[in-house]
Amino acid sequence: MLTRRNFNMPYVTVKMLEGRTEEQKKALVEKVTAAVVETTGASTDKVVVFIEEMSKSHYAVGGKRLSDE
Repeated sequence: MLTRRNFNMPYVTVKMLEGRTEEQKKALVEKVTAAVVETTGASTDKVVVFIEEMSKSHYAVGGKRLSDE
C-alpha cells in the first residue's frame, strides 16, 4: 500500500551499456545518491538507484546498432 511517506523517495534510473566493473557501478550509485541528497534534501536511506545495463545489440544511434559497428 502506498502512503504519503512513499512519495518522498526519489527514484533514479541509470541506463548504460554493459561493461562497467562492479567497483565502477558501486561508485556511480554512491555519487548519484549523494547528488540526489544534496539537491533534494532527501535522506540517504530514501534514495533508490536502479542501474539498467544494455548490450550493444539492444542500443542504436542513428538507426544503427552499436554491435553492428
